[in-house]
Amino acid sequence: MIKTVKDVDLKGKRVIMRVDFNVPMKDGVVQDDTRIRAALPTITYILDHKPRSLVLMSHLGDPDKDVKKAKEKAEKAGKPFTQEDAEAFYAAKNRLKPVCAALSKLLKKDVAFGPSCFGQKAAIAALPDGGVMMLENTRFHKEETAKDPAAQEPLAKELASYGDVYVNDAFGTAHRAHASTAGIAKFAPVRAAGFLMEKELSYLQPLVSSPPKPFVAIIGGAKVSSKIAVLESLLKNASALVIGGGMAYTFLKAQGHGIGASLVEDDFIKTAKDLLSAAEAKGVAIVLPVDHVAAESFSPDAAPVAVSGVDIPDNLMGMDVGPRTLQTYRSVISGAKSIVWNGPVGVFEFDAFAKGTEEVARLVAEATSRGVMTVVGGGDSVAAVNKFHLADRMSHVSTGGGASLELLEGKILPGIAALG
Repeated sequence: MIKTVKDVDLKGKRVIMRVDFNVPMKDGVVQDDTRIRAALPTITYILDHKPRSLVLMSHLGDPDKDVKKAKEKAEKAGKPFTQEDAEAFYAAKNRLKPVCAALSKLLKKDVAFGPSCFGQKAAIAALPDGGVMMLENTRFHKEETAKDPAAQEPLAKELASYGDVYVNDAFGTAHRAHASTAGIAKFAPVRAAGFLMEKELSYLQPLVSSPPKPFVAIIGGAKVSSKIAVLESLLKNASALVIGGGMAYTFLKAQGHGIGASLVEDDFIKTAKDLLSAAEAKGVAIVLPVDHVAAESFSPDAAPVAVSGVDIPDNLMGMDVGPRTLQTYRSVISGAKSIVWNGPVGVFEFDAFAKGTEEVARLVAEATSRGVMTVVGGGDSVAAVNKFHLADRMSHVSTGGGASLELLEGKILPGIAALG
């Protein structure tokens, strides 16, 4: 069992806390403060318990990767890309000062800004009692993402020196063995999870170990290759696996069905066959589309074409599930005691092909109202329930993306293991 902030004496202590403020930015302005708001319960709890100081740290984007893309784009257009351009790009997209300002507004409290993750001891010591500081982007330092733990140590030790207590409330980065998520814990005298981390684990871990049964897993998205491990893990406890989205066409082809011009991973046909065989051996029902909404091209303007059977004509590509498939989904979901949903069942970003994913969201929301434990994990699923204004009707909507997926795969997450 890991400690939470409620298990720790915070009065008069210096607290260093990892948050996930990896928020969308445009022209130096925060576009969506959901992740900042998600951390407020832990931040407020800490401040209410009279700490000496609270220092917050986060990453924002992937600075080196972002600059590399911007440089390639400029060069392709025949334009020069200077160091000044890189700095300007950082300022617009990757600097945390605007996030610091957004947090200050939400807290109704001054939040100091540390322009680096190094060399901030004097500034932290100068904070008033109960003062808050936000450090600059942890990924501006090469030590943060270094593969070798020894190479992370300078940053991990520096960050640990800013606190008597280390709190990790960044579930979204718990699958990363970085200096600010795992490395710091080796040098922190006291370690604890924040409330957001605790909530994520309280919903996701039971789905891996002992879910209320019947347990239905709805797995969608584009590719089988990205979901193999989670499908194999879920087979251990699931009563039914509902497979939708682009990945469903690989499974349908594995069964010998015609899929037309639909997305398919031919290299994973054998994998799909093996998963189907494993499910049959375990008595787990695999629910695949039995009809489709298709189109001649992958476009938001493409005309939807109803395909009433399993097989898709050669000139069409599957874009969404059809009404008979949704009836099957309703039947399977109606008998569930617990549900996890990861990945859309159609191209929900295009309104003409969003009905299947919207209906799944409504079915899961209805299940929640019947007392079923429902967990939505994965970036696209979260985007879907937000688009259809149903997020507040789920038991839990994970902030974790890759972290929630890896936990469902049964993996031990470095950021969580480091708190033990």
